[in-house]
Amino acid sequence: QVIKCKAAVLWEANKPFSIEEVEVAPPKEHEVRIKIMATGICRSDDHVITGALVMPFPIILGHEAAGVVESVGQGVTSIKPGDKVIPLFVPQCGECKSCLNTKGNLCSKTDLGTSPGLMPDGTTRFTCKGKAVHHFLGTSTFTEYTVVHESAVAKIDSAAPLEKVCLIGCGFSTGYGAALQTAKVEPGSTCAVFGLGGVGLSVVMGCKAAGASRIIAVDINKDKFAKAKELGATDCINPKDFSKPIHEVLMEMTGGGVDYSFEVIGRTDTMTAALACCQNNYGVSVIVGVPPAAQNITFDPMLLFTGRSWKGSVFGGWKSKDAVPKLVADYMKKKFVLDPLITHTLPWTKINEGFDLLRTGK
Repeated sequence: QVIKCKAAVLWEANKPFSIEEVEVAPPKEHEVRIKIMATGICRSDDHVITGALVMPFPIILGHEAAGVVESVGQGVTSIKPGDKVIPLFVPQCGECKSCLNTKGNLCSKTDLGTSPGLMPDGTTRFTCKGKAVHHFLGTSTFTEYTVVHESAVAKIDSAAPLEKVCLIGCGFSTGYGAALQTAKVEPGSTCAVFGLGGVGLSVVMGCKAAGASRIIAVDINKDKFAKAKELGATDCINPKDFSKPIHEVLMEMTGGGVDYSFEVIGRTDTMTAALACCQNNYGVSVIVGVPPAAQNITFDPMLLFTGRSWKGSVFGGWKSKDAVPKLVADYMKKKFVLDPLITHTLPWTKINEGFDLLRTGK
């Protein structure tokens, strides 16, 4: 049956979301229809609104969520109605090169980079006012019901609080994994984290969990510092407090650069600064923030020639279907906290207010 429900539709760039009645088609073969119980707001959603991440309109955004399976299509065996699940914006098909390689996690079935905004079969499950509405990253969670491919959903512990573990669908896993999986931070090492939003704070938690002895948090919003310290940052610095470039400040603070640096903003200038602040021979810098469209980086190749490594990390390097249920289990065992990452809880009809809070750094 088609479900009629409310969704936040974005009709065009740089406009607020419009709460509309949409029609959600039943799941086709190997698809799952989910009732969304909680969704987080992520800067990547905002990047679509501003045009920094190019997607087709109209679209239903949202990719960090948790819900309950409402129905399943033909051939779905791993998941049944009533299961608690987290949709995966990086799927895990188990068959492509990245899925088959132990080092890989960016499944070829992902919507990332190709931006068609459609299900794997090239069609959409959303209609609004007679118009087809695009999906976002194969998840689309700013709606009461969504449809995802079976490879893009993870079944989780039925006791998990969905309003907390929804963060494992993107922000927490992305940051925590960037430190533990991508960088493989070692005990006793020094780290610098640029950007202290939800993902940056999760990087701080990952560095601490890995046993880093010094974690330097960098942000131009000093209101973020108290929480960063609570989660493990040893030093907090504001680039605006210095007349010299921030990478030079970090080089001096650490006697020649950090072992690991993380750019968790999505700006090309901070990406270059993060690279330059890590130790010139064995430092590793990880790009975690989504890079803006149509911008290139110009940098001195000597920065890399001396031995530094520059890496990217999507979804924290986790193989999504395998890792998400384990991360939820770890949360249930209190191996990490999620509460400090949640600043506000709003009824989802107030989604535009939520984005205003994001944009004002609150």
